Amino acid sequence: MAGKHGRRVYLQILLEPHRAALLQAMADKEAKRLTGLAREIIYAGLEKLHPAHVYKEAEAKDAALWKESVRNRIEGRTKNRKKSENAAAE
Repeated sequence: MAGKHGRRVYLQILLEPHRAALLQAMADKEAKRLTGLAREIIYAGLEKLHPAHVYKEAEAKDAALWKESVRNRIEGRTKNRKKSENAAAE
């Protein structure tokens, strides 16, 4: 069952041990985290299975959401810093 983690979708999967070991060996060889490699493989599979324009549209929308999330965090940190500076000045 998929859950939400912020704007992202949280998936939990169970892999058979020997094929999971193959995936772990790939991740180790590429010096990547297992979950990061699994994400890359899933995205590559989705890109193969869908028309290019459909996949590229989804990819662009995800990139826009990511940029917005980063911008919101920066704005939030700036506001918190100003609040802290104002409180310290009082």
